[in-house]
Amino acid sequence: MTKIYYVSFLLVLISSCGSVKKYNEEISKLHSVAELHEDIDKTYIRIQRAHPKLHQYISKERLNNKIDSLKQSISKSMSSKQFYYAFAPVIKSIGQGHIGMAAPILKRTKKERKAYRDKKFGFNSLDFENVENRMFVVSAKDADTILIGSEVLKFEDETPQELIEKYNNNVASDGFNTTLYDRLVASRFQRFYVMDKGLLDSVSMTFKQRDSVFSKTFKWQDKKKKSDSLTEIQKDSISAIKPIKLTKEERKLKRDSLKAVRKYKDIHGYNYQDGTYNRNLSFVGNDSTVALMKIRGFTNGDFRTFYEETFKTLDSLGTKELIIDLRDNTGGRVKEINDLYGYLTDKEYVMYNESEVTGRTPIIKSFMSNTSPGFLKAFTVVASPIILVHNVFKTRKRDGKLYYRLNGVKPLEPKETNFKGDVYVLINGSSFSASSLLSTNLKKNDRAIFVGQETGGAHNGTVAGMTRGYEMPNSKVIIKMGVMQVESPYKVDPDGYGVMPDVEIIPTVADRQAGIDPEIEWVLSDIESKQ
Repeated sequence: MTKIYYVSFLLVLISSCGSVKKYNEEISKLHSVAELHEDIDKTYIRIQRAHPKLHQYISKERLNNKIDSLKQSISKSMSSKQFYYAFAPVIKSIGQGHIGMAAPILKRTKKERKAYRDKKFGFNSLDFENVENRMFVVSAKDADTILIGSEVLKFEDETPQELIEKYNNNVASDGFNTTLYDRLVASRFQRFYVMDKGLLDSVSMTFKQRDSVFSKTFKWQDKKKKSDSLTEIQKDSISAIKPIKLTKEERKLKRDSLKAVRKYKDIHGYNYQDGTYNRNLSFVGNDSTVALMKIRGFTNGDFRTFYEETFKTLDSLGTKELIIDLRDNTGGRVKEINDLYGYLTDKEYVMYNESEVTGRTPIIKSFMSNTSPGFLKAFTVVASPIILVHNVFKTRKRDGKLYYRLNGVKPLEPKETNFKGDVYVLINGSSFSASSLLSTNLKKNDRAIFVGQETGGAHNGTVAGMTRGYEMPNSKVIIKMGVMQVESPYKVDPDGYGVMPDVEIIPTVADRQAGIDPEIEWVLSDIESKQ
């Protein structure tokens, strides 16, 4: 039995190394015109089958012409990356923000991944912001914190402006919206840069801080352990210390303390990658009159407990004004915004219309796409009878179209501790998907004053919900798309634009250099004027 185990393990290991090698060879070689045409045709077929609103912003004839023009323009062999840069602008023209492409990058073998496990790359810890077409460092977790506030002049020999323009050419926004492009690429810059340049061993950057221009090269470095900063005498002293034996009560207190920390992280949606929380509540000023709720994303964590505790707190303290900060919130779970909206209204409410889909089994098709990991496919096969019944129960046909019933389609009751005071919502071009849907409902019910910039997500809904992926057979370029039309009952004309602010405020370089948050400043000034 042991021999069989080791032989099986060895075969899996050899297969894994072989598959990485084969994959890297596939994406590095030039693909023939016939192979690239095959990738285009198969991808277009899948988009037409899966996407329920393919021609919302572009006519069928115009899209067909773009596909034909793309094929005609490919007259010689291309690499996978070259093909991606040719195909992505066509996909962008569809005008659906949840459909996008990714160029394949070289994979590391298991041995190589192990070698990098105990290393860190300071470049990856930098966060950027694009302000007035200039890129600035806004945080530097594992890099030099002195870089915060510096303007980025160059990545190697290319300017941020050149790279952002290049990458924006391949990113889709909802409809005709353009504010998404102001912020998205800068906030996810490393993702686009690695897709463009491949796996990096180092990056040389040029910065400007005040009147000083300087360069810094980021390289992979060993992670520092706490013991690395200790002298040999200190290490010997620590090793000589005998561990203190805790009493039963002390052990229980320690367990309870660790449990409380885990619970806090879960409720607030702790992000282990960057050390931030998705949900935070704080108060502005010296009392509890004005509350600020920062929501970075509607993704992980126990949101129900957070909102329940938060609005109980606001109710008990008699808070009069609530600022909800949705800036740079790119979305997440629709069930979370269902729950949150219940605390912001005192009336019965409906969050969504039924979602148009192209088939009765959207979940199964999503989970079984060729980009899904093996364990998810295995789970889907085992659970398919249950998922199938669920999908069929949730879908129905009306007027020749199929619709899926999300939670929030039926009328929902407001929460008992719903907030009665004034609400301000801060938005910008990276307020997308679920944060735009929440904004739509608040806006159309006159429940909040919106301050900032037009949202990157469309007012009239977006094709999101479940995501379906497809890896093209030859180039290995990946496309992912939403498969459900998720929309609020409230519509505006013209279609294809985001939720508009009541007060438009776009931060300037001068604001950032002075450490001013102009949107918050306006809200506080408005509150003061009313008092």
